Amino acid sequence: MNKVYLDNAATTPIHPEVFEAMLPYLKENFGNPSSIHWAGNKVRVAIEETRELIADFINADASEIYFTSGGTESNNFIIRGIAKTEHAESGRKSIITSKIEHLAVLETIDNLASEGFEITKISPNHDGKVDPDNISEAIYQNTALISCMHINNEIGSINELAVIGNFILNKNIWLHTDAVQSFGKFPIDVNELGIHALTASAHKIYGPKGVGIAYVKSGTPLSPLILGGSQERNRRGGTENVAGIIGLGQAVRLAKRDSIGNLSHAIDLKQMFVDGINSIDANGLVLNGGKDSSPYIASVTFSSDYYKNDSEAMLIFLDLNGIAVSSGSACTSGTLKSSHVIKALGKSKKDAEGTIRFSFGSQNTIEEAEYTLEIIKKMAEKFRK
Repeated sequence: MNKVYLDNAATTPIHPEVFEAMLPYLKENFGNPSSIHWAGNKVRVAIEETRELIADFINADASEIYFTSGGTESNNFIIRGIAKTEHAESGRKSIITSKIEHLAVLETIDNLASEGFEITKISPNHDGKVDPDNISEAIYQNTALISCMHINNEIGSINELAVIGNFILNKNIWLHTDAVQSFGKFPIDVNELGIHALTASAHKIYGPKGVGIAYVKSGTPLSPLILGGSQERNRRGGTENVAGIIGLGQAVRLAKRDSIGNLSHAIDLKQMFVDGINSIDANGLVLNGGKDSSPYIASVTFSSDYYKNDSEAMLIFLDLNGIAVSSGSACTSGTLKSSHVIKALGKSKKDAEGTIRFSFGSQNTIEEAEYTLEIIKKMAEKFRK
């Protein structure tokens, strides 16, 4: 039986060069970077070189990069840190976000709502994009923070961050973006985008799990989420995940080297996949995210007008045929809850239960895509009303 991994938006396989770069920091380079002796100093130098590498990658300053345990922590750290500090300093407590953010953003913001913060959630258009004009219209004098993801993790829709950033110029409003699905895949210049904070994660770009970054522009109000140590300039307590940080750095080096080729490969794979989906059922199979969505993600809805949708049965059918995919975000797919993103597009609960995310990586082949399409055709026949 063929084994095809098409869940790269959930996680990617660690690259051999990343693994090799990490090994010395799991063995001989074992020092605590906070120690002042030779063992600690050697590790500290490696961490700071990685910080500079990542800063250069997004056109930031090294002092603006914080290492975290991943995207979820970075989102919590940035959103809570900015919102609570700004409220303490200015009294402003209004936050704008969208209805299709990752739950690491939405649940953090909902928690702030329980503490008295005012929340506005913008609905997306039918393609799953957040209209910058709708964000602009929601801004008022009490607005302190906007959080809008760069690329949606479920449907691949791409938001116009630079336009949003332009709207808030000279308005003393902070702009955060969850860039977990774009970092290392598309060019990111934080100054050109006009953002003040950014979230990224290593394991989406062939790096290790358990490490990510929070970029926070100098001068942005921020307070720590994790206390108990002076690491990361007193803003993120706890001994650094040294091997993970080194692995993240190597993954960024590979992204600098390979991202153009990876993007071209993903474009070809997705186009072939989309053409195949349309040939199977141009009416009943609906592609989400718009024509200009990320080439790394293809979200397909089996319309409940044509199909008897059952998330669990569909995923099991694909898995039994060796195809690894998900019904949405990796953080929610295990629970098989209906996707809040798909429902925010105006689709029904039954449509959401028939939505599957296929996400491509550099290791995937045309032959794998062809095999997957064969299995999807069989699945369409099995579940057709």
